[in-house]
Formats: sequence, structure tokens, C-alpha cells
Amino acid sequence: MLPLINAVPGLVWAYRIMPETGRAERLPVDCAPAALKDGAGFIWLHLNLADVHVSAFLESFPGLTDAARAALTTHETHATLAADDRLLFGTLVDFQREFDAATRDIGWLHFALSDRIIITTRLQPIRSIDPVRTAIEKNAARYARPMQIFEALVAEFQRGIMSTVLELTDELNIIEDIVYDSELRDERRRLAPVRRVVVRLHRHLRTMLALMRRAAAADDDDKPSGFDEVVDRLANRLEAADNDVYALQERARLLHEEIDSKLSSETNRHLYILSLMTAFLLPPSLVTGFFGMNTSSLPFADGIGGTAYALTAIVLSILAAWWLLRRAGIL
Repeated sequence: MLPLINAVPGLVWAYRIMPETGRAERLPVDCAPAALKDGAGFIWLHLNLADVHVSAFLESFPGLTDAARAALTTHETHATLAADDRLLFGTLVDFQREFDAATRDIGWLHFALSDRIIITTRLQPIRSIDPVRTAIEKNAARYARPMQIFEALVAEFQRGIMSTVLELTDELNIIEDIVYDSELRDERRRLAPVRRVVVRLHRHLRTMLALMRRAAAADDDDKPSGFDEVVDRLANRLEAADNDVYALQERARLLHEEIDSKLSSETNRHLYILSLMTAFLLPPSLVTGFFGMNTSSLPFADGIGGTAYALTAIVLSILAAWWLLRRAGIL
């Protein structure tokens, strides 16, 4: 039975969804746990894990297994998905949301669902939650089962990925125009955040796809009804998104290699010029060193015009070095 408390702890919202009538009744924020008992339709609970009493509330919530409760209260930051005893539970990856806009920071949405209820928990606000909630308020008849809410959440995450891919593509276009311009500019610092986001998205998408395929291979007695059809559709969505993300990752990698190549060429050019300057300056250094030695009977030591002779020798040595470098094919 539910704990004897006056209100559901950490409740962000609760809906009683009645597909038969096409209505979604939003329960009060201070609703008592008794309001969640059996009735028409099914319940969607969305809880904030910042409330320390959520764990105790879920411990006594009927219909949940220990594994499902652990999935709802975990603070681990990796995706999970499992089906057991007609329950589907785990952790979905998503984007965090600020008050005014979504971010590119990864967030985690924990969930557990059966045929009669779906519970979602989070520590930070999640992007995909609000669009799904708004869609349910507009047309609850589309969501006949909790499994369809799960599908809508993952599909909304996929749409968020596609929106992010378009934004990252625009950023790469700008960087690409600069990289392939005649003027050399180091865009690696600007490219690094884009590569970091793309790599993380690709990693999480591959993980989610693997988890869905593994959950689909579970025994039919453990999976909620309709899971196989839903996971097939979601796998196709995520696979398409992952292909776009992977293409973006390869493009960012090639841009990084192009930047490195141009910077290496520029460094080699500078070293080449430095080597030429060294080759030109070595003969004059030899000449000036010879005329500056503290020995007697040096040529032009006592005569007039020794400086002119020395300058002439320096110029001739530079010309000789230039001729030798040209003959060797270096210049």
C-alpha cells in the first residue's frame, strides 16, 4: 500500500489519461497518493529526484519491482533499458533544459512503465518532457497506453537530435568556409565543442540502439504488450539520426585534419624560411668572425678601407650561398 503522506513527494505533475474519452486530467500538485489508485485510464507521474522523499515513496509504490525502483532513483549517467515481469524500465538520454531554452548538455530521464502506469523521474529539467505533455493535453486519445508515451519521449529526443544536427551543420559550414579560405586561421578551438557534442551523441545513440535490441530479445512474458512494435519504430528513428550524427562526426574529423595539415604546412614554410636565413647568415658570420679575431698580421688591419672590403666580402659570401642553394635546387 502507499505510504501515509498527505502529498506525493517531488511531484512535478501527474495526469490521469483516459484515451476512451480523449481527455487528460491533470491532478493537483498536492494530490494525495490515494488519488493514484485504480480508476479510468492510466496514470503518468513525473517526479523530481531533488526531493529526498521520492525514494521512500517509490519503495511502497505498488506494482514496481526492486529493479524498477532502482532504475527510477539511480543517479548513474548512462543509458539503460530492461524488460521484466511485464515492466519496462531504465534510463533514457536526453538534453537538459533551462528556463528559456534547451541546451546541448546531456540529461537523464529515468522511467518505469506497465500497462496501468508510467513513472518518470529526473534531477534536472529535460527537454523532451514538455512537448510530450503538451501533446497529451491537446489529444489524449493518441496515447492509449503508457508504452505510447515512452515512444513519444524517445521520438521527441530524436527530433531534438535532428534540430541539434542542423545547428551543428550551420556551425561547421562557417568553420569550413574559414578553413578553406586563402587566409590561414586556427579554428581548432571553435571546432572542439562541436566535435565533443557530436561524439557524445553518437556514443549515446549507439548505446540506446544496442539496449533496445537486447530488450527486444527478452522473453515475451517479461515484455509489456506492444513493446516489439514500438521498439522497431524507435530503432529505425534512432538509426537514421545516428547516421546523420556519424556523417557530421566524419565531416568534423576531416575539417580538423585539414586544419592540422594547413598549420603543419605553414610551420614547415616558416622553418624553410628560417633555414634559408641561417644559410644566408652563416657566411657573413664566418667573415665577421675572421676579421674580428685577436691575431696579428690580419689583412687590412692597418690599412684604410678595411670596412669596405669586409662589407664586400659579406655581400659576396651571401651571393655565393644563394648561388649554391639555387644550384642544389633548394631555392
